[in-house]
Amino acid sequence: MAAEPKTFEAASKRLDELIKAMESGELPLDKMIAAFEEGRKLVAFCNAKLSEVQQRVEKIKAAEADGSLIRESFE
Repeated sequence: MAAEPKTFEAASKRLDELIKAMESGELPLDKMIAAFEEGRKLVAFCNAKLSEVQQRVEKIKAAEADGSLIRESFE
């Protein structure tokens, strides 16, 4: 397995690479399973990063003319 990514972009790129390799049909079963496991970890990493960003956006979203901040759902 590759080193754990440090950024969302790096994780997304590695996930794309894994998907292409798996879809090629050229990986032996043991490598396919390893790729799948790595992919699941990358998906979890990306979801965590997206949650962090969502929370940050919610915190800084200004809704009042006086500049006060309120928390709103991010859709």
